[in-house]
Amino acid sequence: MANYTLEEKEGFTVIGLGTELKSDYTDYAGIHKEKADFWEAVSQDGRLDTLKRMASNDYVFAVNEAVNNKMMHYAGVMTGEKAPEEARVIQFPKGEYVVVKGEGTSADDLNNKLAGIAFGQVLQEASKVAYVGGPNASVELGQRDGLIYGEMWIPVVRK
Repeated sequence: MANYTLEEKEGFTVIGLGTELKSDYTDYAGIHKEKADFWEAVSQDGRLDTLKRMASNDYVFAVNEAVNNKMMHYAGVMTGEKAPEEARVIQFPKGEYVVVKGEGTSADDLNNKLAGIAFGQVLQEASKVAYVGGPNASVELGQRDGLIYGEMWIPVVRK
């Protein structure tokens, strides 16, 4: 059984820079490559650093959301500031969240591990709640012992 908790969270806003994922949702290798290429691009061109300077904390969000029947992926931060023109304001609802904790050798490794555990195990085992869509996020919380640690936050409703 996968290790997870159910936590009540206040609603919050993430400002994110996004990309449309064009791979089929079952093409995990294709999705992984698209996400990795996107993160490399926003890290290299300085857009991620610009977002981080606006942030109200040190958390970096990797957000997944369906928008207008498109699978979108965002690099984002929590902030109360006005979003840059190319960014999207992503609203996370107040309510219960499945929270999966983990660590990885890189942000990419962490995101993939958390998503695999959350969607591959936890949501199938969590019999009292259901994910009904909306944004979900892998959240980098910090570093320790040479690893990046974080959590996956998935909004859920009671069955």
